[in-house]
Amino acid sequence: MKFTCLSKGGGFNFPPCHILHICGFRVLFDAPLDLSALTIFSPVPGGPDGLSGEEALCCRDLVHAEPCYKTVKNLHLWDASFIDVVLISSPMGMLGLPFLTRMKGFSAKIYVTEATAKLGELMMKDLVSVHMEFRQFYGDEESAFPQWMKWEELVQLPSRLKEIALGKDGEELGGWMTLYSAADLKDCVQKVRTLKYAEETCYNGTLVIKAVSSGLEIGACNWAINSPKGDIAFISSSIFVSGHSMGFDYHALEGNDLILYSDFSFMHTMDDLDSEFNSASGTDSLRFLASADDILEERDKLAFVCSYAVDAVKTGGSVLIPIDRLGVVLQLLEEISASLDSSNLKVPIYFISSVSEELLAFTNVIPEWLCRERQEKLFSGKPLFGHVELMKEKKLHVFPAVYSTESLMNWQEPCIVFCPNWSLRLGPVVHLLHRWCGDQNSLLVLENGIDAELALLPFKPIAMKVLQCSFLSGINLRKVQPLLEILQPKVVLFPEDLKQISSGESMPFSVLHYSENETLLISSLKSSEVELPMELATQFHFKKLKQEHISVARLKGELLVGNSKHQLISGSKQADQKCRPVLCWGSPDIETLLAVLSERGIKGTVGGGTMDSKFENVSVVHVHEPNRACIEIRVTTSVVTAADEDLASQISDAICSVLAST
Repeated sequence: MKFTCLSKGGGFNFPPCHILHICGFRVLFDAPLDLSALTIFSPVPGGPDGLSGEEALCCRDLVHAEPCYKTVKNLHLWDASFIDVVLISSPMGMLGLPFLTRMKGFSAKIYVTEATAKLGELMMKDLVSVHMEFRQFYGDEESAFPQWMKWEELVQLPSRLKEIALGKDGEELGGWMTLYSAADLKDCVQKVRTLKYAEETCYNGTLVIKAVSSGLEIGACNWAINSPKGDIAFISSSIFVSGHSMGFDYHALEGNDLILYSDFSFMHTMDDLDSEFNSASGTDSLRFLASADDILEERDKLAFVCSYAVDAVKTGGSVLIPIDRLGVVLQLLEEISASLDSSNLKVPIYFISSVSEELLAFTNVIPEWLCRERQEKLFSGKPLFGHVELMKEKKLHVFPAVYSTESLMNWQEPCIVFCPNWSLRLGPVVHLLHRWCGDQNSLLVLENGIDAELALLPFKPIAMKVLQCSFLSGINLRKVQPLLEILQPKVVLFPEDLKQISSGESMPFSVLHYSENETLLISSLKSSEVELPMELATQFHFKKLKQEHISVARLKGELLVGNSKHQLISGSKQADQKCRPVLCWGSPDIETLLAVLSERGIKGTVGGGTMDSKFENVSVVHVHEPNRACIEIRVTTSVVTAADEDLASQISDAICSVLAST
């Protein structure tokens, strides 16, 4: 078994990417895009033409061209035709999938939950739509190799932008791709196999694959893989208790041999790792993991954003919230509306996206993917989310674009606008930022993790307030060890960044650490087992090998492999034990063998020893009477060569008698 971390990713919007080589198959986990790399491009319309200094950047330094999209930096080095299975863990992990499916030779099976497949498809549709708007401004590229990618253009980029374009090692330019088309997207979606939570599917009769809820987002999942080499749990960024999606179903991952731990959310909170990781030791693990501290923390963050939004509109400013987390957006719609009502403010809320109407409609018909609190609303006759009532009361308005007829006729300010982020380079967010960036009463809400200075560069000077906040992105480090105590794995693969806190002697399991772009070899986690029918097992005639403390028997049947199991079917009669003696194990003592042969009238002498092609010592016995024969004796096998079949049979019996007596 081999495991390769292709990318540690960069938070919620850019999940990690890995490849697992197991049972002869290559399994790819997620195919995301590094959308943060879009910040090297200038948005439409262009910003002011300032002069750049040696250190400070201005809009003029950005790449003024149709944007390309950066895939996982090491994935493009792999032959796509060698990938057998693709497992998608979240909608964000699906954005780069059409780049793979459009490659020549790609034939892998793609598995994704039903909700993630739909949300991922809508996000990709929106990306294609806003990209087309960009293309209308710059025009189509004349070739597949854009002008800005030429070396003479790259060397002129400021060092900060050059590092994003080329990477620290200068080898990431090959990961840039021109965006897929609507036809590529349609073809990709048709190749996806959708699953429900806990639904099992079998790949090639060997790997049994199952998706279980991770709690990170609607439809997001972790993966369980059962194979003859071991049972594996893949844990991506997860949240135990969520305010919108079904929580982390960690019980479904108990008892696996190997856990691939791929939650890198800790990278944003690396201050006190030792105390964070071990502080929950000795507590009631189940009670600790099931506590509501995750959802309480999330509600505090939502309330914090709402308070700033209300303060902004009170002063006559507008609020722009470009966030790609669907669950956060749905909850903010509810919280902000309630805050406006309590403050007696009549301010319109707009949701602007080319897929906004379809997206909001979909979120109200997926109760099986939501948390228990949301599901209970369905049984009481209430909408799953508050946006349904807000739209009926005309407090929430849904538009496909800023410049659509509906938006132009109904636009009022101050207002609160939700729209996709796309790194502040594409879509409605660009137009609205240019409109409000000079208003000191307006507010921009950004998520932590984005390089705000670079992202806002085209809109400077900025007078509007900028609020950066973080939302739950994964497992709190305090809960990692209690979680593993419940899951009881044999081996855990941790990121190298967690080495200082995951290598203690108190770990009840083996720990291996992986780093980016290095392949880690993992020994087989369990021996292969074969299921036998009762009628076949009861007919065995075992012979015990004393020196090896094992027993052997001949058998004959048909070996079947399916659903990660080996089965031996009795297709014909058991081998005749009289005609074919039981196999023996080991190497006979040569002096004893010569004595036994002599008792049976067979005379031989020991010849010179040799060394075969595998560097194994071989002893040779030459038989002279009653006929010529040769016996080659190795460590584990003996080979008899004779023209006389009866003589060969007698020598074979002699060797077995020697082995049986030792």
